[in-house]
Amino acid sequence: MIGFGLRLAVAGGREALTRLVVIAVAVAVGTGLLLTTLAGINAANAQLLRYASLYPTSSTEGSGDPLWWATRGDYFHGEPISRIDVAATGPAAPDVPGIADTPGPGEYYASPAMRELLAANPADQLAARYPARDLGAIAPAGLASPDSLLIVVGGTPGEVAALPNARQVTAVAVTSAVPASVVNMIMAVIAAGLLFPVLVFIGTATRLGAARREQRFAAMRLVGATPHQITLFAAVEAGAAAVAGTAAGFALFRILRDTLAAIPFTGMPFFPGDMSLSPVNILLVAVGVPAGAALAAQLSLRRVQISALGVTRRVTPKAPRPYRIIPAVFGVGILIFAIEYRPSTSNGQIMLFLPAILLIMTGLILAGPWLTMTVARLMARHADRPAALLAARRLADNPRAGFRAVSGIMLALFVTSVAIGVITTIAAERGPAPVGSAEAGTLSATFATEPQADPGPVLDDLRAIPGVRTTTVIRANPVTEPGHHAGVVACADIPQPYGRCADGVNAAETSTDFTLWRESASASTIWPEAPVPVTELARLPMASIVVGTDGSAAAIERARTVLERAYSASFWTAPNVPGDFASQFTNQLRGWQQLAEVIIVASLALAGCSLAVSVAGGLTERKRPFSLLRLSGTPVQTLRRVVALEATAPMFAVTVVAVATGLLAAQLFLRSQMGYTLVAPGWEFYAIVTAGIAACLGITAGTLPLLERITGPQTARTE
Repeated sequence: MIGFGLRLAVAGGREALTRLVVIAVAVAVGTGLLLTTLAGINAANAQLLRYASLYPTSSTEGSGDPLWWATRGDYFHGEPISRIDVAATGPAAPDVPGIADTPGPGEYYASPAMRELLAANPADQLAARYPARDLGAIAPAGLASPDSLLIVVGGTPGEVAALPNARQVTAVAVTSAVPASVVNMIMAVIAAGLLFPVLVFIGTATRLGAARREQRFAAMRLVGATPHQITLFAAVEAGAAAVAGTAAGFALFRILRDTLAAIPFTGMPFFPGDMSLSPVNILLVAVGVPAGAALAAQLSLRRVQISALGVTRRVTPKAPRPYRIIPAVFGVGILIFAIEYRPSTSNGQIMLFLPAILLIMTGLILAGPWLTMTVARLMARHADRPAALLAARRLADNPRAGFRAVSGIMLALFVTSVAIGVITTIAAERGPAPVGSAEAGTLSATFATEPQADPGPVLDDLRAIPGVRTTTVIRANPVTEPGHHAGVVACADIPQPYGRCADGVNAAETSTDFTLWRESASASTIWPEAPVPVTELARLPMASIVVGTDGSAAAIERARTVLERAYSASFWTAPNVPGDFASQFTNQLRGWQQLAEVIIVASLALAGCSLAVSVAGGLTERKRPFSLLRLSGTPVQTLRRVVALEATAPMFAVTVVAVATGLLAAQLFLRSQMGYTLVAPGWEFYAIVTAGIAACLGITAGTLPLLERITGPQTARTE
């Protein structure tokens, strides 16, 4: 039976072979994207695990000598640098991941990207912050990403123990359960937004030529074939193409793996080896995808399975009802409820927000046919040309079929609109990009412990740097009650760009970096009077040093190097300019935004392919009606407009509703979770959506020449 099913699959000539090729291509694309998603989840987990190894907790595991470990941050041109200071207390101390031996005092290992950075820049801007002896490169096992800027510096146990956040570890072992679960949830939602269009594409390709196949299988039923045999024939036909497509999908993933790994979807690129597949992943895809395609083929022929005459019993399906939109309305209601009654725990928030988003997604898919029917009826009511009226009547007659080809784009656009709306707003609320913020030119360093070095020589070295304009030492405020700034300074020492004191005041309270929340103080800022007299300031510990520069990168980095050489063991936060702290977060947000944009492009491309296949299949199945219309005098151009309107009307409706609903969900989420107001996405988002829709229309237009070839007078005679 299987052999006969394979012969039957190609017995239809060019049409049958075309159908098999289209199914194989659809399955190949779907398999490649599914493998990429699974590999991406594995890569994100591996990346998180290695990143977490930079911050091991004090461990009692292992029986060796403890290793002193202190992780701290640094910056260069707005890029974050991770520095690990280590000191072995004996020969049995644990190894640092990625290096052969623990470095001793005056030695260091650096990541390949960090070594390139050290070699490419003047020593007084970067290399002078670290020891002189380079022991080599850190292996990938110790790096979160190929672009990681990491340096492991050796020291004595006493030196490392005195650093902030120093700890002793006997085993460098970490878990990333919590971060990984968050990333997995994000990747799962993104995968749903991307894979649903793939499933639609596969389903559409499987239905290609369904009417002719139904007639063929119905004829077989009439001559004695059983429902089981018909099911087997359909499964063999789709399964053969799916097996070939699955194999091609594995090959496609392998070819593009290195390219995909280099895209910084999480803010950092992956190592190619991280984009790996477990045996379970491989088995799941290799077996599940062909089985899914075979199941789709069986479902598409369910009328033949019910009855041998089922093909002829075609009636207009019932019109979809408005109640289909209830799940989406209910999901929006949950988000509105969360504005006033947001759970206080992370688990509670996930239990509230995730079902709300899933309800909206479900409601959109269920309401799609009703939306298509509503649009069709509006078209029919306002139609002033025959093409618009014919297209509207057909869509209104079977809105489910009209919506099916574009249903994938609705879910993908909703997911990406939510993601980009949230990302754009958070990025706008949490500070500018590092390049722009570095132009402010204010470098500040906050101390965790009282520095032992006299600030006088350090200030002299800073003032000798070209581009440094001011240097200010801010003392710790002895009053730590709420409502008071953390620092105090003599009014005479406040640089003019950062404000002044009230008349008659000699000492003022200030922040440790002359900023007011996220905005720099201006010359008009009036700082409150300090609770201590100016004569007592010198006795207070230093809270920070603020260096005003001309904003040039060279001045900032040279000043940063001077401060780190003098006070590196005392910093609470490394010397930074406004935006340094936000740089890594901003890069990560940009990575997620880039991923969302890739999903938009991919989903729209898949939607275009689904539309093209759907249009081609519809033309093949309607050859006789269209031929009769041509014989009755209907111009070919009118028929082309009919086909184009049938394809484009649902797509435009879906696009508008999905984007609007996504941005609404983003606004409600931001309002309830963070108290932010949605910042509209930039023009790039709308440009990508517009370009994608135009590409879909272009792909669909490529099928229209088929109309003239298959609707000639001979078709009306022979059909």
